[in-house]
Order: sequence, then C-alpha cells, then structure tokens
Amino acid sequence: MICGIDEAGRGPVIGPLVVCGVAVESDECLRKLGVKDSKKLSAKRREELEPEIRKVARIEVVEVPAEEIDAMREMITMNELEARVFATIVERLQPEIAYVDAADANELQFGRMIQAQLRCSARTFSQHKADENFPVVSAASIIAKVVRDARIAEIEQEIGEPIGSGYTSDPKTVSFLKSWIGRKGTFPPHTRRSWDTAQNIMILNGLRKLDTFEG
Repeated sequence: MICGIDEAGRGPVIGPLVVCGVAVESDECLRKLGVKDSKKLSAKRREELEPEIRKVARIEVVEVPAEEIDAMREMITMNELEARVFATIVERLQPEIAYVDAADANELQFGRMIQAQLRCSARTFSQHKADENFPVVSAASIIAKVVRDARIAEIEQEIGEPIGSGYTSDPKTVSFLKSWIGRKGTFPPHTRRSWDTAQNIMILNGLRKLDTFEG
C-alpha cells in the first residue's frame, strides 16, 4: 500500500492547519478520477472530487487548531510540527511507502524528520511539488483543502462577519483583523497570535490608541 500526505493552511493567520493522508493499493483509481494539485482545481471541482476520493481510498485527517500551533511553536519550528503530524498519519495508515509534499526547503531533511519519528517500517519519500507529481499526494491536497475551507466557513459563521480566506495575503482577512482588534483590543477567535501579521496589527493598534490618548 502507498499513501500520500499533504497539508492546507500552513501559512494563514486564522484557522487550523489541516493535514491529510490518502492510502491506496494502487493509484490507478485516483488517476481515473483525474485528481491533481488542489491549487489547480476550482473549489467546485475539489468539492466534487472529495467524496469520490473517500470512496476509493483510506483517509486520515489531522487538524491542528490555531491555539495549539501557537503553543507548539514556543518549543518547535513549524517544520518540526508538520513532520510530527505527517508521522502520526503514516503510523495510522501503515503504508509501505509514504509520499509527502516537503515542507522544508531541504526535502531530504524533511523526509528524515518524519522517518525519525516512525515506529512502523514505512519508507518516506519527501519531494517538493509532490502534490503535482503523485496522484496520492494530489488526492491528499484536495481533501485537506476542502476540510480547511469548511472550517473557515464555520469560523466565519461563528464570528458573524466576513473573515476572508485567513491568509496573510488576503486583504479581506487583514482588514477583518484590523477592524476586530481596533474595536475590541483583542485577537479574534482562531487567530494564530504568534504570527507576525497578528502581532504587528496589535502593536499598531496600541500605538494608535496611545497617540489618541496623548493628543
């Protein structure tokens, strides 16, 4: 059996990191579905493929909420965090070979980080752009993205106002953070407080309040 592992939500300032593993005896069934890197598919197509992938493969999903990411980053790097989660999924699926989308600039080092934590006999093959090159990783990227998008929709409903995608490059997300912090003086729920974007907005808000007070 082979498996592919990929993540969605490594970089956002809002929402969880979602890591998915997809395991199959042969990737032919995934090739027939036409899976590809989730970034190259529309949201509608990802949502269509997600249940079809679940029908033909074993699936494991691990979600790491923002609060846990902040806590763990006090002790380990984001790459180490991801390697731990990837290893957890490999242990659950017990494949012969695990193909993973490398999170580290050094793809071999990321593979070694995962391998070092494995108790099972699976071999890890870590590669940049694995989500483009291996159907099992493409399938994992699709499910991870669909699950994360669903979580962001739930967070937006909980908060009661538009929050955008959660990514720091999204003007809607940055505008939401500035507005919330400006109004309440605190971070919104599900925010990665350790992220520079969040910290900088909080600092700027404090400076604006100080200027107002001194004026």
